[in-house]
Amino acid sequence: MSSTTTIKIASDLRDRLNALKVHPRETYSEVIGRLVENSVDDEPLSDETIRALEASLEDLKAGRIFTLDEVMAELREE
Repeated sequence: MSSTTTIKIASDLRDRLNALKVHPRETYSEVIGRLVENSVDDEPLSDETIRALEASLEDLKAGRIFTLDEVMAELREE
């Protein structure tokens, strides 16, 4: 049998937890457990992916970007 404890939370946080309930009878413990489970990344980014993201950020900072219209126009040409 698991033990329980009481914690104090602000009423606005309680309201936010209520908004995250999947169904009205879901307990705060279940909501918090789901949030904790979802916060753990089972597949962290690889070094290669991180390097690609960094290169993309450098491209953005340098202005090497294309608008959606430019990309769509290029795709229509192909």
